[in-house]
Amino acid sequence: MKNKIVLITGATSGIGKATAIKFGERGAKVVVSGRRESEGQAVAETIKAGGGEATFVRADVANEEEVKALVAKTVEVYGGLDIAFNNAGVEHTGPITEATREDYQRIFDINVWGVLGAMKHEIPAMLQHGGGSIVNTSSVVGHIGMAGASIYIATKHAVEGLTKTAAMEYAKEGIRVNAVAPAAIETAMVDRFAGEEGTDERTGLAAMHPVGRLGKADEIAEAVLYLASAASSFVTGISLNVDGGWLAQ
Repeated sequence: MKNKIVLITGATSGIGKATAIKFGERGAKVVVSGRRESEGQAVAETIKAGGGEATFVRADVANEEEVKALVAKTVEVYGGLDIAFNNAGVEHTGPITEATREDYQRIFDINVWGVLGAMKHEIPAMLQHGGGSIVNTSSVVGHIGMAGASIYIATKHAVEGLTKTAAMEYAKEGIRVNAVAPAAIETAMVDRFAGEEGTDERTGLAAMHPVGRLGKADEIAEAVLYLASAASSFVTGISLNVDGGWLAQ
């Protein structure tokens, strides 16, 4: 990863934060992006304190103009774009009969357009820089159904399709596009969904994984680094399950 130019959305916490820090530790130049400025600046400072190079750029992935400016700023500051991790996303729960148009639009704007719009602007920058690697955050529920989260699950199925399509469109032009599909990971998102450590909901969620526990953000970060690196040079169009055996059941 030495001197690779990396852009990460949703990098202010959780999986995005852990991945940004790992890229920085391995010598990459990291653009940390998200909506929360103080948290994003803190991630960039953590990378720099460890001897890495990082810049925070605030952007809302639901806003195309902000994403366009984010990619342009990455190229301006570091001279190009080699790797993008499109990780920004939000959760949503509730039965289909309680779904609203407003919820649908908000979740799809972030989780689906946030990936599509990012790739729209990342790909031309990568082509100008000789190619690259894109990793999108999907989920185990991008492969299966689950009661009580219809809108969120639909967005992750969409990310799977976008990933495969983009991979096919640019396979011959030096850009690989893959997805990482985590199960439940110890992040603030899971805290909101299933409660904190010790609750019945959290214990039950952990038990759904054959390994008997939730995953860690660092474990997903390692998978992202693999997909982004030359170690996976013959890998494109896949969704890598990092799920403690969830989908093997």
